[in-house]
Amino acid sequence: MVDQIAYHRAINLLHQASTPFGFVAAVQEHDNYKRVWTRDGVITAVAAMLTGEKKLIETAELTIKTLFSNQHTNGFMPSNVSPADGSVSFGGTTGRADNPAWAVIGICAYTICTGEKALYEQYQNEIDKCFQVMEAWEFNGKHLMYVPQSGDWADEYIQHGYILFDQLLRVWALKLASSISGNKKWTDKSAHIIKTIRQNYWKHNDQQISYTVNLNHQMKDGPDHFWLMGFNPSRIYTYFDLQANVFALLLNLGDTKQNESVIHYFKALYQQKNLLLPSFYPAIRDTDADMNELKNNYAYSFRNHPDYFHNGGLWPVWNGCLAAALAKHGETEFAKAITLNIHAANAKDSLFNECLHGVSQKPCGVPNCTWSAAGAIIAEQAATSELFKTLFAD
Repeated sequence: MVDQIAYHRAINLLHQASTPFGFVAAVQEHDNYKRVWTRDGVITAVAAMLTGEKKLIETAELTIKTLFSNQHTNGFMPSNVSPADGSVSFGGTTGRADNPAWAVIGICAYTICTGEKALYEQYQNEIDKCFQVMEAWEFNGKHLMYVPQSGDWADEYIQHGYILFDQLLRVWALKLASSISGNKKWTDKSAHIIKTIRQNYWKHNDQQISYTVNLNHQMKDGPDHFWLMGFNPSRIYTYFDLQANVFALLLNLGDTKQNESVIHYFKALYQQKNLLLPSFYPAIRDTDADMNELKNNYAYSFRNHPDYFHNGGLWPVWNGCLAAALAKHGETEFAKAITLNIHAANAKDSLFNECLHGVSQKPCGVPNCTWSAAGAIIAEQAATSELFKTLFAD
């Protein structure tokens, strides 16, 4: 361990966030955060499993039960469930396209962690529905889901369409589920998605893009040193997406040259920031055309000022996954540096803030945020945890 005190402080927050319904997103009520969320809950549950602590693994199980017990009849998963009255939200203006994948990831991780298939078998029909609804969201049978704006974790950002991060979560879910069930259909589907991603999300100078004709002329302006954030019929997103590039490494999506290029970009950006990496870069400025898309997309108050929140903010949870990806690819010292910086970020002000300002590095967002603690645990455990290695086995 790099920092035992910081690590155990993170574990203690997971204990504080434990309820009879599972992990809540934050220990104080703020903008509905004191609820069991599919996305936050599963990430925290995975971190809980990595600790090996029996009580936290039991709360991980409760989290999964709460989520699957409240699945919509059409297959999509809750945005969040209230422990206070059991009320269920399936999203705001749009639903959450990443949640079916997160839910499957959670139940598969629990099954692999415990070696017990009872919970997986109990919710087999619900797992099937998760995959069916993601299949339906392709709309055209070409292996990529179409994600609505506000349809994933960055729900106040600008992206919509064929967003890479969501495709990668689906791949991860399919791979885990097929490893448990032996379902060849899921194995084949993950292979089709991976092939489609490789053809369309990295700029190739020697071959034509295959997904859609109008992507061909758009990709001439695409990045050539990291994975494309996403595209839709009218545009590509050229911003650097930390989450997508991290999970591309964790899932071994790229070849050696591509992996080295992504890691080189991480290092260059780290030298600029010298703490954590921003989730999206560069930040959208007030004079940028994309600010018109960004400025009205919020529920409670506008938070996506330049270098703030989704718009260039620094998130301990995704940097925890970054540290894990770096460790997986042999970048041990870089992974340790990121881990130390996660602990430093989590120790600021009220502790475990949701994110930090991308320039001043001052905490912003909700304090005592559970998945910020989860990021620290994942960063600490990933290099040595056999469970984590199994979750991202080739």
